[in-house]
Amino acid sequence: MDYDIKIAGGTLVDGTGAPGVRGDVGIRGGRVVALGKAPGHARRTLAADGLVVAPGFVDIHTHYDAQVLWDRMMTISPWHGVTTVVAGNCGFGVAPTRAAHRELILRTLENVEGMSYAALRAGVGLDWPFETFGEYLDTVEARGTAINFSALLGHTPLRLYVMGEEATEREATDEEIRRMRALVREALEAGAIGFATSKAATHVGYAGKPVPSRAAHMDEIRFLAGALKEVGRGLVQATVGKELFHEEFAVLARETGRPVTWTALLSGMGGPGGYRRHLERTAELRTQGLHVVPQVTCRPLNFEYQYSDPFIFGSMDVFDPVFRTDRAGRIALYRDPGFRRRVKERSAPDARSVFQSWYERTVIATNPQDPGSEEHSVGDVARARGVHPVDLALDIALQTDLTARFRMAVMNFDEGEVRDLLTDPHCVLGLSDAGAHASQLCDACYSTHLLGHWVRETGTLSLEQGVRMLTSTPAALFGLTDRGRLAEGLPADVTVFDPATVGAGGLKRVHDLPHAADRLISEAAGIHAVLVNGTVVRFEGRDALDVEGPLPGRVLRGGHAA
Repeated sequence: MDYDIKIAGGTLVDGTGAPGVRGDVGIRGGRVVALGKAPGHARRTLAADGLVVAPGFVDIHTHYDAQVLWDRMMTISPWHGVTTVVAGNCGFGVAPTRAAHRELILRTLENVEGMSYAALRAGVGLDWPFETFGEYLDTVEARGTAINFSALLGHTPLRLYVMGEEATEREATDEEIRRMRALVREALEAGAIGFATSKAATHVGYAGKPVPSRAAHMDEIRFLAGALKEVGRGLVQATVGKELFHEEFAVLARETGRPVTWTALLSGMGGPGGYRRHLERTAELRTQGLHVVPQVTCRPLNFEYQYSDPFIFGSMDVFDPVFRTDRAGRIALYRDPGFRRRVKERSAPDARSVFQSWYERTVIATNPQDPGSEEHSVGDVARARGVHPVDLALDIALQTDLTARFRMAVMNFDEGEVRDLLTDPHCVLGLSDAGAHASQLCDACYSTHLLGHWVRETGTLSLEQGVRMLTSTPAALFGLTDRGRLAEGLPADVTVFDPATVGAGGLKRVHDLPHAADRLISEAAGIHAVLVNGTVVRFEGRDALDVEGPLPGRVLRGGHAA
């Protein structure tokens, strides 16, 4: 046979932004060997008439560091056409980690990334077959993955490895920083694609302590990032904070000569229209030759919560007493007219905060006492019943013994502003957070949402622009040198989809994590086939290989497969 697989008669959109053309793809030995015209016979032919044949999608912002150790499929990413992921974002990860610190790492992930500790403990355990970052990549590679996996070295496990529990309490000594720098270089040489850190005030780890990276002085971050310049590759990924923003990113980009990408530039950041200041500052840095790239997302940042743990209101000061008491105390507060009055004041339409009229963009996700109210906004139901929305939400919580769930769009809900972010030439699409916040949100479906909503429904992006944003643009930024494009000689990572039906389904809660922990998932529509290194891993909405057998994904060390 001339080919192992031929994809015949589709519209080829190669990921570069070039216009799509009708043609075939011939695949042999895991690589594309014919593109456009593929004469000859194949062991298997996939008919693609009326479908788009694109490079596999590249998700640069995931938290699969732990999940990959028990879920080799990295569900749900391949459902939505993703064939390559980057883990280790925001400075988090599971390596390097000493045996004595494994519990602390899992507890940190539980808090800061909203992961179930029971699921982490059941899925990963405490007897890990690795300690160093290189051994971690070896472990992932030996176990195998359905899709390609790459990882950043996280500042939080790095600090904990060198400094122990004091990593959350103080700045590092010069000697400790030198030891960390050596480990950064060691990880880069073992295959890390960069270094990740965070100064975000919301990043709180075990026992309510700031994650270790937040205790680092900027000089430490500069010195550690300097290893990228030594090695001559990789990038810095950072989550912004008061001490780590535009000016600090400029310093890092200038001193290392490497890209700096930050999380995340969202609609609503800095108040209405505030995102424009950040776009303008980014443009200024780029004119100076500094490669600083904000990550943006195409979906509203929706979080599901219960009033048994109203984490979503963590920055609203009126909720401070809620977080300092137990369940009975919370119920008492929710009944208290004074507490309700204060919440209403902080939530008024003229309140100058992200919680302004939050109830208008909050949906009742589950209400066992009144299923008919589900998927309606708190504001709409309150108006229909003639009550204040705050009273409605708290009454529903109390009537259901705090089991009702609500889904709030926290940021990125202004479509006009999101359109500006998606079409800005200096931004990159990221922030799926796949693998994290599993019971609170699901944005691993961002790729099909982009193609369904922003390409087909609104026409904001052309098909070619949308595919490029999902493929070659993120791959190039992260140094994934042989991914993100359809071209002869490159690995055959391919996603075949129907442009007329592609999209992300509604959220559904399932209990399929270890220890029967729950998570939100979204089914994909219109994804016809997903190939990784020439092997079909998904076909017509189903896994197409034995999940217990050999898998085709590769660990992309330094940005490419060995």
